[in-house]
Amino acid sequence: METIKEFFSGLLEPIKMIKIGVMDGVEIFLIAIIIYNIIKWMKKTRAWALMKGVVVLFVFYLIAVILNFDVILWMFQNGIMVSITAVIILFQPELRKALEQLGKKNINLVTPFFGSNQTEEPFSEETINSLVKAACDMAKVKTGALMIIEGKQRLDDYEATGIMIDARISSELLINIFEHNTPLHDGAVIIRGNRITAATCYLPLSDSLRISKELGTRHRAAVGISEATDSFTIVVSEQTGSISIAENGELHRNVSREALYDSLKELQSRNSEDAPKKKGLLRLNRNDRAVKNNRIEKNDKISRKAGR
Repeated sequence: METIKEFFSGLLEPIKMIKIGVMDGVEIFLIAIIIYNIIKWMKKTRAWALMKGVVVLFVFYLIAVILNFDVILWMFQNGIMVSITAVIILFQPELRKALEQLGKKNINLVTPFFGSNQTEEPFSEETINSLVKAACDMAKVKTGALMIIEGKQRLDDYEATGIMIDARISSELLINIFEHNTPLHDGAVIIRGNRITAATCYLPLSDSLRISKELGTRHRAAVGISEATDSFTIVVSEQTGSISIAENGELHRNVSREALYDSLKELQSRNSEDAPKKKGLLRLNRNDRAVKNNRIEKNDKISRKAGR
C-alpha cells in the first residue's frame, strides 16, 4: 500500500508545484477562446482539410522518431519551411478573409461559449419536394439551372460573388430565378438549409478530363464546386433538359425524378446529427422508389390545385 501511495504522490507532485493565479486563469481563458475560434473558422474553410492532413503527418513524424527513421526525419526537417511557404500561398484567400474579418470586428469571441441565438433550420421534406419539382419542371421546358446545396463546409466566398436573396425555398421561386432573360438566371443558386442565400454566383470550373466534351460550363462548374467543397449540386441542362447530380467530384448524368428524390433524402440523413454518415448515392429497391415517386406526384397535384 505504501508503495502505491508513493507512486501516486510522485505523479501528483509536479501538479502540486503548479500555482495558478487570477491573471493566469484569465490568460488561459483568452487562449482557449482564440484556439476555439481558430478551429471554428478552419472548419468552415478548406483549411480544415489541411489541418487533418497536418495531424496525419505529425503522427507519421512521431512514428519516425520512435523507430529512428533517419532518412524520413531528414526529409521532414528539410521540407518544413517549403511546406509552410506552400500553405501560405495555397490558402492566401482564406488567410486574407480572416484578417479582414478581424479588422472589421466580425469575429465573436465570447458568444460560442455561452450559446448563440442563430440556428440553421434542418433540411426539410418540403425543401426536398420543392427542389425535385423545380428541377423536373425546368427540365421539361429545357431551362438551364445550377443549384448548390451547402454541406458542412460553408460557401460564404462563393456567395459573395452573387446577389444575396435570403428567401425560403419554393419551386416557384427557383423556376422564376432561372427563367430566361431574367436578371438572376445566369450563374448558380446557393442553398443553405431551407433557404436560398444567393443567386448568380460564380463557381470554379473543373479541369477534369473525365467530363464529356459535349457538356458545357454549367456542368463543369457543378463538378468544380463539388471538388473544392462538400456541397451537393443539381444541374439542369439547357440543351437536353436532362438532370445531373455532382458530388465528391463525380457527375451523375440523366438522373430520374425518383433518383433525385432518393439522393436528396440521403443528403438529409447525412446532414442530420443523429444519422450515421454515408457516402455515395442511395440505392433503393423498386418498391421504395415507386412509393417515393407516388408521394412526389401527390404533392405536385396538391400544389397545382392550390395554384388554381
